Amino acid sequence: MTAEFNIDNLPFSLLNEEEMRVLKNNLDIAYYQQGEHLITAGEPPEGLFIILKGQVREVEVKDEGEDEDEHVFVHYSNEDYFGAWSALKGKAIHNFVAEEETIAHILPTKSLLELVYSNPRFGDYFSRTLAAKTELHDEHGGEDQGMAEFMLAQVDGECMRDPLVILEGTSIRETTELMREKHVDCVLVKKGPRHGIVTGTDLLNAVVLKELSRDSDVSEIATYRLISVEAGDYLFNALILMTQQHIERVVVMKDHQLLGIVELTDVLSYFSSHSHVIGLRIERAKTIEDLSTAAHGLNDLIRSLLSHGVKARFAMDLISAMNERVMAKLFTLLVPEDLLGHVCLVVMGSEGRGEQIMKTDQDNAIIMRDGLDWPDRDAALQRFTEVLIEFGYPRCPGNIMVSNPYWVQHLSDWTSRMDGWAASCEGDAQMNLAIAVDAKPVAGNPALFKAARNWFLRKLQDNDVFFSHFAKASLEFDTPLTFFGGIKSKGQGIDIKKGGVFPIVHGVRTLAMQNRILETNTFKRIDALIENGTMKKNQGRDLVEALSIFVQIRLRQQMIRFDNEDFNESPNMIIIDELDRLDKDLLREALHVVKEFKKHLAMRYHLDR
Repeated sequence: MTAEFNIDNLPFSLLNEEEMRVLKNNLDIAYYQQGEHLITAGEPPEGLFIILKGQVREVEVKDEGEDEDEHVFVHYSNEDYFGAWSALKGKAIHNFVAEEETIAHILPTKSLLELVYSNPRFGDYFSRTLAAKTELHDEHGGEDQGMAEFMLAQVDGECMRDPLVILEGTSIRETTELMREKHVDCVLVKKGPRHGIVTGTDLLNAVVLKELSRDSDVSEIATYRLISVEAGDYLFNALILMTQQHIERVVVMKDHQLLGIVELTDVLSYFSSHSHVIGLRIERAKTIEDLSTAAHGLNDLIRSLLSHGVKARFAMDLISAMNERVMAKLFTLLVPEDLLGHVCLVVMGSEGRGEQIMKTDQDNAIIMRDGLDWPDRDAALQRFTEVLIEFGYPRCPGNIMVSNPYWVQHLSDWTSRMDGWAASCEGDAQMNLAIAVDAKPVAGNPALFKAARNWFLRKLQDNDVFFSHFAKASLEFDTPLTFFGGIKSKGQGIDIKKGGVFPIVHGVRTLAMQNRILETNTFKRIDALIENGTMKKNQGRDLVEALSIFVQIRLRQQMIRFDNEDFNESPNMIIIDELDRLDKDLLREALHVVKEFKKHLAMRYHLDR
């Protein structure tokens, strides 16, 4: 039966060959009926349990005579392990009860201790800090499937550029102007039934080295021996062909018809989860319809990043940059060019922090130059909001959008409003201020935003009363942990935003504002707080890992529920029973990090209840 034990899972994968033999030689197996105790509170456990089949619940100990339903801390199922902490401490504080017929491997306490002493990394796994344990998990993660997907990717519209075709008789001067206008570095020249290619380098050589007149026919310098691939061929084959021929682009053909061009930069960029292709589509968009295609491609990009095991923190950076480019491009399509230097579009909240992955509620505003008269402003901004909704960015329930005149203000009015929010620092005022201080400029004139931000930070300097009131919101929601340190989960799960994400984000936000840190991203704020000595390195690392874990687990469950009707109703709910053993362990430890951080904030800002 021991052959069925999966030794590839952490922490067992940390053992060497000799230690693995000790494990296998001492591993026992036992059968438990429904309702039978595997471990009884107050008694020393037999050792470390690893479930082979069935399910076990960890429950609190009830006092004699209590009639309340027992509280379940966590459920364990196939390949989950438990009992190590109790075995190392010598006594269990919870009951572990079989929910159904269960078969479990048992590593006796004596053998467990032997492995812990012989392999510190194995032993440390049961007591490591969150950041270190996460590093161990990453070191022993699964294989990257990115290369497999890359190898099977085909030459199609995603990686192919539309060709710019000109006719025989077009001059070198006209060709150069057209390439500059269309932002391309090559053209196809049609001469009779044939097509030739001319690159920017060809034009430079013709004029400078060959000293041809700029009025010369460009068809005379074209190369007509085109290297081509068939549409549907493997993209990797196109890369090989370009490498072999020492060229940077190939022509795509289908049934002897020219379809487009694939460039080396696009092929190489495909390795980065199609992001470059989407970025090109955004930059080249001339109409809202063009931009819509790119915006709707972001969901596929998210799925691709997750399937390749990309960490949520890095996925957030990429997706946020893409979202900003979509919004900036849309803004320039809808707002007259002569007004762009006098207005600034800012995104706020999670968008401003660059911490969204799924398309979350819109949080945006406009700061205008004082005295600016903007005809048709309301119509343009209403259209901006409506198009973003069409692109998949939900309407903000609190109406914090540029279609709401309250969030479209001249510079002096904007600073005055922030001053009023800070003075009140209660209810809606505090929420609005928290959203606004995370603002980030994405289009128009960023100097307007910077003027407002710098004025506000100077205004708050040394205002300890404000920061004490502002920090209080970090303690508003309970951390979903039981008295004994387990995850407190009801049937509908836990709200990870209230219980985990918000306390970190708002606490770090408060510390960053007090230290006049200009970064808005929580991870970068933590780095800056560590660098200036406000936060200890270990605490900062654990906060980074805890927030990453919350985001990763939430995102994974969001992707599962993405197509369901209830997705928008509960995007922050984490269903504990749907987590595997490792995620439950990491989530529990991450919540403990939040609990300790809240204690730190309470002491720093004198918020003890």
